[in-house]
Amino acid sequence: MNEQEIINYNRVADAIDYIKQHFREQPTLDEIAERVHLSPYHFQRLFTEWAGTSPKKFLQYTSVEHAKRLLKERQATLFETAIETGLSGPSRLHDLFISIEGMTPAAYKNGGKSLSIHYSFAESPFGNLIIASTNKGICHMAFCDDQQIALENLTRKFPDAAFSCELDLMQQHALFIFRNDQNRLHDIKLHLKGTDFQLKVWEALLKIPMGRLSTYGAIAEEIGTPTASRAVGTAIGSNPVAFLIPCHRVIQSTGNVGGYLWGSTRKTAIIGWESAKADHLYALNL
Repeated sequence: MNEQEIINYNRVADAIDYIKQHFREQPTLDEIAERVHLSPYHFQRLFTEWAGTSPKKFLQYTSVEHAKRLLKERQATLFETAIETGLSGPSRLHDLFISIEGMTPAAYKNGGKSLSIHYSFAESPFGNLIIASTNKGICHMAFCDDQQIALENLTRKFPDAAFSCELDLMQQHALFIFRNDQNRLHDIKLHLKGTDFQLKVWEALLKIPMGRLSTYGAIAEEIGTPTASRAVGTAIGSNPVAFLIPCHRVIQSTGNVGGYLWGSTRKTAIIGWESAKADHLYALNL
């Protein structure tokens, strides 16, 4: 990840936002390129380099119709490995490599006084982010446009913890997830502050394969509380670890993307990006 990728993402995000606002007009490639101040040729090349697919194909991945089709294909459950025949490894990186450990009450009582937390800032295909870790795992990761505000949000969660600006090995391993390269991934431990219910919801999210989508109701059923869709939505909305816990893969039952703590445009970008990567993996395994 480098500064150019951040510039590319910002242009792609601007294009996605423009398309979302003007989708009824079906804007042409030329019109979208003009919006981001590039020639059609350069925009097409930039977009394909970032997303791994053409703007036209990307639009299909992020359409309501595509989302509805994925939800319909879910059949009995998204969480059956069988639906990922031949792809159970590459498409389930989160489930295979990431595990959650809940903090004990002693770990975060008195504002996290007993915790020593390292934090750093990094770049991702979806913008800048802040990542933080305890000696047991990643405790926080969030996309951010302002580093100072991001740090204030982190310290507000653990006001009495000891903070140090340091990129440790645990964080480095976690950031490899954006490369989607199974050969470079290490086991990633998450050390999270949450209720038993929240932890159960976040663990269920890890089981949603890349390129697939689920709904709040489906997650509620999966954890054995079919009438708790609203509570599930609240738990998903309070996810403390962006992308590593893929709350972006949960959408409304209508096929609409719905809300996202870090912005609906970013959520749309991630869904389309993952769909393109999943299709590529599928093609390689045919």
